[in-house]
Amino acid sequence: MNKTLKEFTKEDWDTLFPITLVDHDPSWKKIYDIEEKRIRENTTSKFTKRIEHFGSSSIPNIKSKPYIDILIEVPQQFLFNQVFVDQLESIGYTCLTQPNAQDENNYMILVKGYKPDGTSDQIFHLHACPSGHPMMKQLEFKEYLIAHPLRAAEYERLKILLEIEFKNNRSSYRIAKTEFINETLAMVK
Repeated sequence: MNKTLKEFTKEDWDTLFPITLVDHDPSWKKIYDIEEKRIRENTTSKFTKRIEHFGSSSIPNIKSKPYIDILIEVPQQFLFNQVFVDQLESIGYTCLTQPNAQDENNYMILVKGYKPDGTSDQIFHLHACPSGHPMMKQLEFKEYLIAHPLRAAEYERLKILLEIEFKNNRSSYRIAKTEFINETLAMVK
């Protein structure tokens, strides 16, 4: 395949990088810490209000895709700032989203570690959005699951079932978790 990651179709992603859950790896925290430092050292501080590890790899004792999910809170005026994107791309990230003024929930999604031939190094998914964006609620979800291991175990069971059903459909896998996530966020309140 001679495509770049930006040229990948949904089918390319689903075929080359199927959903695969693995046992929690305690080293993911250290991998995140190193990557956060790399991001801070290579980006202008005005672009990053805060940087957080989130997603299943940040929740102890549950299975996860072996990806490190990173959430960066970006001041609204710097969302899709080309200098910021260039700085992240200089350390190996590929920006997969474009600005869209018609979509108020649009945000930056960048990936690192994927190779166009279907192999990969350590994978990072970086989500950059302003405060108040719905994506920021993922931090509350993470904290709730860390504080409530039984709910985290329920989430793991759901993910295992969805891995079987949606092995080669990343979007459907993500969407199928939405109801559980929303129910959990309602528990936070």
